[in-house]
Amino acid sequence: MALDDILAQVPIDDIAEKLGVSRDEAKVAVEQGGAVLLGGLAKNAETEEGSAAIQNALKKHSGTTGAAKVDDIDQADGGKIVAHILGSKEKQVTKELTESKATPGIDFGKLLPILAPIVMGLIANASKDKTSKAETGGESSGGIGDVIGGILGGGNGGSSGGIGDVIGGLLGGGSSSSGGGIDLGGILGGLFGGKK
Repeated sequence: MALDDILAQVPIDDIAEKLGVSRDEAKVAVEQGGAVLLGGLAKNAETEEGSAAIQNALKKHSGTTGAAKVDDIDQADGGKIVAHILGSKEKQVTKELTESKATPGIDFGKLLPILAPIVMGLIANASKDKTSKAETGGESSGGIGDVIGGILGGGNGGSSGGIGDVIGGLLGGGSSSSGGGIDLGGILGGLFGGKK
């Protein structure tokens, strides 16, 4: 599973219409928002307490898949998810994303609550798949951090050197163009208090 799997589950055309932007602009914004949410989850999963809280939240979203329309998504729940993931940095991160030149006209205060339930559903399903494979001896279960890292890293496996490497792989790898670029590294660095 990779970030592309999240994009496949998101009603990009409907989001573009709701936000009054082009499909391409909405796609870039969904990529950026998804990366921030996954990065926040990965950071939270670094502690036992955070990992347990994520596991508990994932139980509510197991079996959830994408939605055909934005109106099918529980945005109130999405807002709560975003608040838990980003914590006290929510307003700052949302503001920086919204003001980015890479995604002009996108209100991330509206977008992140749309994305959050989809992201949680995909992670819940990936986590469930990983757990069932581990139980049948198919692979070892490395916890929720590995699942999130696999999504961020494109499912390449390998060892993880922490959130910096995971985010670096997401931002540095792949063929997606980030031309005028959003400073996602700067936003995530601010969110997580710099690299470890």
